[in-house]
Amino acid sequence: MVEDEERLADTLAKGLRRNGFAVDVAYDGASGWERIAEGSYDVVVLDRDLPVVHGDEVCTRTVAQRPDTRVLMLTASSSTEDLVVGLGLGADDYLGKPFAFDELLARIHALGRRQSVSSAPVLTWGDVAMEPARHVVVRAGKTIKLTSREYGVLEHLLRAGGSVVSAEELLERVWDEHADPFTASVRVIVSRVRSKLGGPPLIETVTGRGYRLAELPESV
Repeated sequence: MVEDEERLADTLAKGLRRNGFAVDVAYDGASGWERIAEGSYDVVVLDRDLPVVHGDEVCTRTVAQRPDTRVLMLTASSSTEDLVVGLGLGADDYLGKPFAFDELLARIHALGRRQSVSSAPVLTWGDVAMEPARHVVVRAGKTIKLTSREYGVLEHLLRAGGSVVSAEELLERVWDEHADPFTASVRVIVSRVRSKLGGPPLIETVTGRGYRLAELPESV
C-alpha cells in the first residue's frame, strides 16, 4: 500500500489485514519503490499523486522490474484522461477516490487471482494439489480447509518446490511488516498445516534453517 494520506493508508491496511492479507505500508513514492524493489508482492495498491517520487514513476519501474506484481492505481480524479494515462503506464487496474472498501477488496482479490493464474494454475506435490485461482487445497481427493495464514504458508512451500524456506521468509511473505521476528507464529501455523494435511507428513523441519516439503517416494 503506497499512499501519502497516512490515515487512509493505515485504515485500508487494517481492513485488508482483517481480510487475511499481509500488508506493508509506505507513505511516499521513494519508500514505496524501495519496498517494491526489495520485496516480493502480489499486488501493489499505488496512489498516483505521491510526494518525493510520483506514482507514475513508481508504476513504470514496477511494471519494468517486477512483471509478476499487479498494480492497482488510486487517484483523486476519475477522469477518462487519468484512466488512460494510468493504464498506459502498465497499471492493471484503476480506482478513483472516493471508493468503497468492498470495491477495493474485490479488485485486489481479482488481481491476486490473475497473478496466481499467470504463475501456475495448479501447484502439486505428491498427492497434494492447490489451485491458487480458486483457493482450494486437495489431498488424495479430500478437500482440506485452511485459514488464510495456513494457506499462505503451504502455497509458499509448494512454490519453493522442495527448497528450504526460512521462518523469516514466511513471515515476510505471509504475515507483514508488523510481525514479530521472534514470534512462534510460523512454527504454530506449520504445525497446524501438518495436522490438517494428515499423513504421511508433507512438511519437514530443517533445524536452524526453516521448512521444506518432504521428498516424494520414488514411485510418485
